[in-house]
Amino acid sequence: MEKTNLKAMVMSAGLGSRLEPLTLQVPKPLVTIVNRPIMDILFENLLDIGIKDVICNTYYLADQIINRYESNRVGLNFNYIKEDALSGTAGGLKKCQFFFNKGEDFVVLSADGLTNADILKGIDIHKKSGAIATIGVKRVKHEEVAHFGVVVTDDEGYIIEFQEKPILAEAKSDCINTGIYIFNYKIFDYIPENTFYDFAKNVFPKLLLERQINTFVINDYWSDVGTLEQYRLSVNDVFDGNCHFKHDEIIKTSNGEYISGSIIPDDTVLSGRSVIGKNCDIGQNVIIENSILWDNIKIVDNVKIKNCIIASDEIVTRDIENMIIGHRKAISV
Repeated sequence: MEKTNLKAMVMSAGLGSRLEPLTLQVPKPLVTIVNRPIMDILFENLLDIGIKDVICNTYYLADQIINRYESNRVGLNFNYIKEDALSGTAGGLKKCQFFFNKGEDFVVLSADGLTNADILKGIDIHKKSGAIATIGVKRVKHEEVAHFGVVVTDDEGYIIEFQEKPILAEAKSDCINTGIYIFNYKIFDYIPENTFYDFAKNVFPKLLLERQINTFVINDYWSDVGTLEQYRLSVNDVFDGNCHFKHDEIIKTSNGEYISGSIIPDDTVLSGRSVIGKNCDIGQNVIIENSILWDNIKIVDNVKIKNCIIASDEIVTRDIENMIIGHRKAISV
């Protein structure tokens, strides 16, 4: 496979409020999908296509992201800026302008995007088009378009209109914006300095008038892990084999399947689909059903956990069902 040497930016500053309480003490890029931070997976995908130079804009719980990747544990050249205040999607990119080379193209991704998109195909389409911007778009079921930013294209794939979360009756397309962008350095001419600026509201309308936004269709897996519902669905997509990345083995049981980074006692009953993180201490006669447990969780004897998501460092002392428990709350539940 031919690779690229382009640079990339990963937008990493958001609060992740729709993923609360999981993001109360963990930044959204470090939320785990089957025991792997989303950003680890994203960086691994970039390395696979030859992208080694990456910059992130950070803000919310920035030190956790910086501390994890400054040690370069994933094998790329990690760079970052630390924003004092949120500056919008385009404003965050503007602050990273120094990182990119004049005249060159580069990739911009959202840190909450879980995907197997063929970014090399997108880069090729972008370069051939000569457009300032190329957006990865994906076709979704008609009933889902109201949850996304919809794009309408002409016969050559150039965007002629955006619709932000339209009602179904008014949706003009089943193609949505995935937040995967390939830009030419000229994009910075459309973003003022030290101003809160957004791609959708401020930058793209100008480029639209100049017919400077091309698209490439993503036929591969893509998920915006931005809500608790989508988080659960994305984990299920891994079990279904729809999303591909390196992870612990899926273990089949008589009652379901699970992925674990911890030792599971023989008398533990696992049913449905569950994920158990690293360094979990599971007591005797524990039942875990359709639940996601992060790292360092202690479960006492004879407890049943059903349809729950539990963030790291919790102690579970009683039966719980249909609960989502935040990170390091330092209480027993």
